[in-house]
Amino acid sequence: MNRKRMRIDGWTLISIICFVYFGIFFIYPISKILINSVYDSAAGTFQFDTFIKFFSKKYYTNTIINSLKVTTLATFLTCAAGTALAYISRTIKIKGKGLIDIMLMISVVSPPFIGAYSWVILLGRAGLITGLLKKIGINYGGIYGFGGILLVFTLKLMPLVYLYVSGALKNMDSSLIEAAESLGSKGWNRIREIVIPLILPTILGSGLLVFMRILADFGTPKLIGEGYRTLPTLIYDSFIGDVSNDKTLAATISVVIILFTTVIFLLQRYVSGRKKIEMSALRPVEPRKETGVKNVLAHLFVYLCAGFAILPMLVVLYNSFQKTKGTLFIGGFTLENYTKSLETMGMTIKNTFLFSAIALAIIITLGVVIAYTSVRRRNKLTSFLDVISMFPYIIPGSVLGIALILSFNKKPLLLSGTAVIIIMAWVIRRLPYTIRSSEAILRQIDLGVEEASLSLGANGFKTFVCITLPMMASGIMSGAIMSWLSIITELSASVMLWVTSTQTITIAIYFQVMDGNYGTASALSSMLSLLTVCVLLLFFKLTGKREIEL
Repeated sequence: MNRKRMRIDGWTLISIICFVYFGIFFIYPISKILINSVYDSAAGTFQFDTFIKFFSKKYYTNTIINSLKVTTLATFLTCAAGTALAYISRTIKIKGKGLIDIMLMISVVSPPFIGAYSWVILLGRAGLITGLLKKIGINYGGIYGFGGILLVFTLKLMPLVYLYVSGALKNMDSSLIEAAESLGSKGWNRIREIVIPLILPTILGSGLLVFMRILADFGTPKLIGEGYRTLPTLIYDSFIGDVSNDKTLAATISVVIILFTTVIFLLQRYVSGRKKIEMSALRPVEPRKETGVKNVLAHLFVYLCAGFAILPMLVVLYNSFQKTKGTLFIGGFTLENYTKSLETMGMTIKNTFLFSAIALAIIITLGVVIAYTSVRRRNKLTSFLDVISMFPYIIPGSVLGIALILSFNKKPLLLSGTAVIIIMAWVIRRLPYTIRSSEAILRQIDLGVEEASLSLGANGFKTFVCITLPMMASGIMSGAIMSWLSIITELSASVMLWVTSTQTITIAIYFQVMDGNYGTASALSSMLSLLTVCVLLLFFKLTGKREIEL
């Protein structure tokens, strides 16, 4: 729809309110962090000493290299494994594929740092597998460091790429593959020359999402890094250090990350735009039954990928019923971990549900309004609002956390240490899910339906509430579910903003693991994981779908 000249009406006023909201809780905080990185408030002058310090010291430049190395390599491995898994499961009949899809979807929505924690239980210095290896004479030092971080990220995010690429392969017409085969292109050549170019925009899009998640992840490197510094952990240590802190340095690192992620995001959009191909599957690719070694290898690969993806949740669930003594599981089953968690973490659980419910209500309201105005009432204001609402997608949680603290730690907006600042961080970070899913469903609704309602005497507001909104329900629900699932598993922003009275489950799990209370951490992790599974299954039940738009 072409842009229209902006006219002052109810929707314009609502758009202005949304813009003011983003101005206060996103544009202003990000501007504040940019200013703090170069402005010396004590001297009242602009200076670039911290940038010079950051780029001149090997300690900091090595951290940049560490982040780029683990992020780039993990993204490549994740995309390669996820794409291979999607292609095999889409072209070869795999027994139990329905169950495998559910397992992979559950893995995607499970709390991200639980994967790191569960692998510590298995492959840590006192891990179950590590102990077995020692008994047969193999001394394994543990999953800690670069290799462990790489393993956890790859296994955790591979299902995400799988879901995206599977959707792209579902839209691919089988006649293209048949034509390639008739011209002599078979095996790897057919995949390289036909399949990959067709799904390349999807691979790049999912790769960007993986890249951003890894670059912004705080929990995994902090739990198993053991000296392997990444930018999010460096920001945390600089801003909330146990020994000392340097807020200017934290702001400087944040600016570096913002600039870097913006460049990567724009580069991905440029490449995807040039490579984009519209596909309409008149004859979708149908999986065919294979025999012999090829069939065995295909099943083995798919089962191993699904097994490793779901393993962290199973390990944590099993160990939540084990008797523990600190970091050791001493055998025997008990409910003590759960009773202790409920007794000591009651306020934490209450905070999680209350804060997430408030955040979700705001997200749905803003998401629907922004989606509707950007599609149906497009003008310069709504276009800018649509663009700015997507920028939190590329801002790491730790960076946003610091920005909010720097912006709201003085009167008249003294929000630091309150529930409000955590809720606002969640809203800003998770709003894009609901906006995009609402926009997608709205574009499928014929404008003539609304025009018919208006012609029959209904005003614009009544048409929106009684006609448009119910038709958008499935898209709104899909985005809201993804927003809520990502909210309750949020750590990187929350860990910068919390105080004792605003602790949430994810923060509690993180500190229980860091303090060596594995039993309580397992119980809390299990409750959180089972909650995400129940919500996902409820979504499937209510919508009749067996997939979710990510």
